[in-house]
Amino acid sequence: MNYACPICRQMLTLDARTWSCANNHRFDCSKEGYVNLLPVQKKRSKDPGDNKEMMLARREFLNQGYYQHLSDRVNELAVEFAANASAGLDIGCGEGYYSHRLHDALNQHNQFSLQGVDISKSALRYAAKRYKAIDFCVASSFEMPFSDDSFDFMLRIYAPSLDEELHRVAEKGAILITVSAGPMHHFALKELIYDNPQQHIETPSVISGFERLHGENLVSDLVLLPSNDIKHFLDMTPYSWKLNDEQKQTLIAQGLTCQLDFKIEVFRAN
Repeated sequence: MNYACPICRQMLTLDARTWSCANNHRFDCSKEGYVNLLPVQKKRSKDPGDNKEMMLARREFLNQGYYQHLSDRVNELAVEFAANASAGLDIGCGEGYYSHRLHDALNQHNQFSLQGVDISKSALRYAAKRYKAIDFCVASSFEMPFSDDSFDFMLRIYAPSLDEELHRVAEKGAILITVSAGPMHHFALKELIYDNPQQHIETPSVISGFERLHGENLVSDLVLLPSNDIKHFLDMTPYSWKLNDEQKQTLIAQGLTCQLDFKIEVFRAN
């Protein structure tokens, strides 16, 4: 692993279950296996990232396979553009659903190691416990604790980040796949919440230091009938805060149908 100290940027080395740098900044591995590389002085809240309830809701929803087609398509593109990748990073990896499926897909073509970074300890506690073949760390995607030129493949699904940080940790020629919301993503829910709902902007993304190689929209209908699945779906999204209790109960009772519109893009580091 290629961790850099989040305090002084020196290389970290592992001794037993403790990562440390030449300046003796030390970071212990958790019992689940992840390492927390987000110093308290760099936190913006006591427990940043998705809370335990949101993480559990997302985990249960994803485990039902409702977004598996997105994972499958991301993996197909990873194989198409980066079959020979050897060192990968999943930015904003959450509880590891997309990470472990990507890891499995690329390892069928080349020996591929994967690291996951997320700001949520709740998510990584689950990910590290379940997916032992992947290395996870708690950190901000805006200031990632990795050495320069560390990765030849990166995945970013909905996670915010800085262009310069993406470029810094990417090798020249590294492939980056991003997923964001397409114009009609969850539009039916927006119509319940807003008087004048707006579509997401449909323009090619620009990431400084990267060349855009490919773009597509993966569109389908999401139909949810089981009440638990509807509740999990709402609880894992910001819509949970915007819908009132009556609207939530109506959706849970009647079922939920909305369009999924994933904007998938592939980039190469210059």
